[in-house]
Amino acid sequence: MFKTLFILSALLLTNVALTNVAAAKPKQNGSHIQPDNYYPRVKMVTSMGDIIVELDRSRAPITVNNFLRYVEKRSYEDTIFHRIVADFVIQGGGYDTNFVEKPSFGTIFNESGNGLKNNMYSLTMARQNDPHTANRQFFLNMADNESLNPGRDWGYTVFGAVVEGYEVLDKMLLVKTDFDPKYGWNDVPVEQVVLKKVVILPPI
Repeated sequence: MFKTLFILSALLLTNVALTNVAAAKPKQNGSHIQPDNYYPRVKMVTSMGDIIVELDRSRAPITVNNFLRYVEKRSYEDTIFHRIVADFVIQGGGYDTNFVEKPSFGTIFNESGNGLKNNMYSLTMARQNDPHTANRQFFLNMADNESLNPGRDWGYTVFGAVVEGYEVLDKMLLVKTDFDPKYGWNDVPVEQVVLKKVVILPPI
């Protein structure tokens, strides 16, 4: 009987230990990346030059963490900016250079009411008509797009702003675009503009 009680006690302690280890494992939602930095910075290395963006975790924590986990997994490497509309947006992050859609972690809550505006050179999450359908695609505003801000309806979540590389984005707006009959998309660059990688920069 004592032997049985000893074995049961040992199993119980093992289960408690495993539970504690599981509980101590950091979340993989992006909140573990520079957790004390409210304004992490990333460098987007593109085929047309580098862009540095400062993210705003204080206003858009869910969105920033979501973006950072894609960066950490190197999931934006060799993706394309598949939509460039002059005086409007540059959109990317969703397709590789073969126009194959990249996998996502799922949709996130819309944080468009955070006070950040869709102004020139801001970084915003793309989504479908449903307000809570953003996952991995993003766009850079190339005008003050007031129509994308929340009003009576949900807007589009701004979660950062460009701090260096404005001239790179300005050059992107000059690339030739056309309708792509294979995919049925408008405003597709004739020559691909590639996002080679996104790098998380050290805190400043």
